[in-house]
Amino acid sequence: MPDILLRAWSAFTSIPNLALYLTIGWLTYVVWLGFWIVLQKREPVATLSWLISLAALPYVGFVIYFFFGPQRIRRQRLRRVRARATLPPPPEGLVPTPDAIELARLAQSTTGLPPITATRVDLLIDGSSKYVALLEAIANARDHIHLEYYIYLPDRTGTALRDALVERARAGVQVRLLLDAVGSGKTKRRFLRPLLDAGAEVAWFHPMKLQWFWKRPWLNLRTHRKIVVIDGEIGFTGGINITDEEDERLRKDAYRDLHLRLEGDVVRELQLVFIEDWAYATGEPPLRVHHPAPRRGTVSTQVLVSGPDSSWEAIHRVHVAAIHSAQRRVWLVTPYFVPGEAARMALTSAALGGLDVRLLVPKVCDSRLVTLAARSYFDELLEAGVKVHEYGPRMLHSKALLCDDDLAIVGSANFDHRSFRLNFEVSVLFRDRALAAELESLIQGECNLAPRVRADRPQPLWRTRLPEGLARLVSPLL
Repeated sequence: MPDILLRAWSAFTSIPNLALYLTIGWLTYVVWLGFWIVLQKREPVATLSWLISLAALPYVGFVIYFFFGPQRIRRQRLRRVRARATLPPPPEGLVPTPDAIELARLAQSTTGLPPITATRVDLLIDGSSKYVALLEAIANARDHIHLEYYIYLPDRTGTALRDALVERARAGVQVRLLLDAVGSGKTKRRFLRPLLDAGAEVAWFHPMKLQWFWKRPWLNLRTHRKIVVIDGEIGFTGGINITDEEDERLRKDAYRDLHLRLEGDVVRELQLVFIEDWAYATGEPPLRVHHPAPRRGTVSTQVLVSGPDSSWEAIHRVHVAAIHSAQRRVWLVTPYFVPGEAARMALTSAALGGLDVRLLVPKVCDSRLVTLAARSYFDELLEAGVKVHEYGPRMLHSKALLCDDDLAIVGSANFDHRSFRLNFEVSVLFRDRALAAELESLIQGECNLAPRVRADRPQPLWRTRLPEGLARLVSPLL
């Protein structure tokens, strides 16, 4: 075999004018791929990053961009319109106060979801409190249980949830489970068989399929949402997946995380998001489900959704607008911090304007590259007056934004390019002083345990500055 390879290599290198042919082939590749990338009309920095990276990887770069390059999903928009047409119109929500109306209009214009109310909102801190509340709500389900998760693993936590769903399905409750095909790839059909045998339905979001070579796979476009709707009355959403890695009762190094338990009319909008995703994933007509009578609450809320089926980047826009509208403080908690120019400008402008701006990130997250990329922005933030805290030793996985004394955003979206542009995400915006005070207490407690990053910290060239600089070069692609 080696002899064959040597003869083939010798024959290849003996081709007359080989260098000229290779140069022409490389130039053709770069021009063709560059034409394709430029037509995507992305941010110049991201476009240049892709061009430079792929030009350095002749031909292999095409395969990388084909599978992982930015894409738009167009046909889902039609299904979203059909799904919304099957639902009765939501009751009129609270009228935003004058200082909040612009942000509410922005959120509604980019998502199609109006401000609405909640009768009850519980912050669930860490996996154990979320799983206890979730299993309790499931045990009391009477009509239907809808679940959508990015990560659902067949471990102790996943098995406990599966068995609870099996029991309800056997009792006649309609159970529908939507899982991301990549995030939940370890969960096999054998594990789900008891659930299917009990009459539940399971669907996969963007599974890998054999397709014609001209149809690009959606390997890089995932549903990062965590949604549970029970009987249309109780909803759960936030950052906690279904895995032992998020249960501190099972692992000392479990993620530090945050989730929401919701009641009231806001659950209708979470239900709508699930119905749209289920119709899209299954190709079936939008579900018709039971809706409880409207219950106007006292907590002003608004569900935020974003994904590659829309160019508006709704969650990104609302975060930036909320930071710009802040008058006193901006506290941001995120496990992955890779901001674009608009978000970075918003944070530094708020700090330069004298606001109390804090950034809480993990000391070490589960991606070394993202950790380095995040730290590459610290010097600019610190110079502007942002207080940067690194939480450890547990991995911080919470995603929250607190502005002033009444605005809070909690959900599944990280503060990075992937969440803002590639993933399907869901967050909830609140205008409520009591909830903001509760979130303030939580973040303040976390900051007390997370040392501040110092501007005069040691930054060796080879161990710190160079790796961070290289990671920042590819940050638009993360």
